[in-house]
Amino acid sequence: MPIKIDNNLPAKKILQGENIFIMDENRATHQDIRPLQIIILNLMPLKQQTETQILRMLSNSPLQLEITLLNPKTYQSKNTSADHLLAFYTTFEEIKGRKFDGMIITGAPIEQMDFEEVAYWKELTEIMEWTKHNVTSTFHICWGAQAGLYYHYGVKKEALPQKMFGIFKHTIAVDHVPLLRGFDDEFLVPHSRHTTVSREDIINNPNLELITESEESGVYIVVSKDEKQIFVTGHSEYDADTLMQEYFRDKDKGLPIEIPKNYFPNDNEKAKPPSTWRSHAHLLYSNWLNYYVYQMTPYILDQVGE
Repeated sequence: MPIKIDNNLPAKKILQGENIFIMDENRATHQDIRPLQIIILNLMPLKQQTETQILRMLSNSPLQLEITLLNPKTYQSKNTSADHLLAFYTTFEEIKGRKFDGMIITGAPIEQMDFEEVAYWKELTEIMEWTKHNVTSTFHICWGAQAGLYYHYGVKKEALPQKMFGIFKHTIAVDHVPLLRGFDDEFLVPHSRHTTVSREDIINNPNLELITESEESGVYIVVSKDEKQIFVTGHSEYDADTLMQEYFRDKDKGLPIEIPKNYFPNDNEKAKPPSTWRSHAHLLYSNWLNYYVYQMTPYILDQVGE
C-alpha cells in the first residue's frame, strides 16, 4: 500500500529497507485519488518504534493513506526527543477542526494507574468524544482499548495477579464478522499488560460484541454494535523482538518479571524468538482499513460523522 508520510520520518527508511512501498509527498500529489486520512495518537514511550510497527501493519493494502501523527499536549514525553515531536507530530488543538477516515489510539505502559490519574486523561477524553463525529472508525490498542471501553461504555479494567506477558492462542467467538475475514480458527497474539477487562462486562453490554478471545489471556477484540469503535487488547503490531526487549529491560531493572509465555524457543532466553503472529496482524489491520474505514467512510471527507 502506498503510505504517504513525511519524507524525513525515520520510519520511512526502515520500511523501505523491508521492501514496503512508501509514497513520498511528490509522487502522492500526482495520483488522482483521494487518500484515506488516518490519524495515529501515539501514547507509547518509544514513539519511533511504535510509528514503524503501526505503519508496517498499514502497509498490506492497495489503499493510499495519508498519515497524521498526534501527541498529547498535556504530557511531555521522556523517551522521545522534543525535536522529533516538533518535526513530525501535531496536537489536538491543531487538528480538532478536521475530519479523518480512521484513527488509531495506541497503548501506554500506565495500566496500573487509575484512568483519572493519568496526566493527559482529560485531553484523551476530549479526543475520544471528538472521534464520535469526526472519525469514521477508531482502532484502540491495549491500554488504549481499556481506556476507550471505560470512557465510551463504562467498562472498568481489573488488575491481574501477575502480568499477562507472552504469546497466546485465540479463537473466534462470532462468525462472519468482516474484521475477521481470512482468520484461521486459531491464531496467536502477543500480550503485555497488568490489567484486563471482564468478559461478562463485555457480553452483558448491549452496545458491544466480543468477537475473539483466549482461554488464557481473556478478551481480545471487541467491536461496538455501530462498528465505529474497535478495541484490541493485545499488541498484534509488535515486532518479533519487542517482548524480548521488554523482558530484559525489566529484568535488568530488577523488577519482578516472568519469562514471556510461549515466546522463546524452549523457554531459552538466549534463543531468537520467531514471529508467529505476523500474518494475523497484517490481516487484522487490512480488514479494518477495508471494511471499517474505506467501505464506510464518505468520499467527501467533510461528510464524516454526518
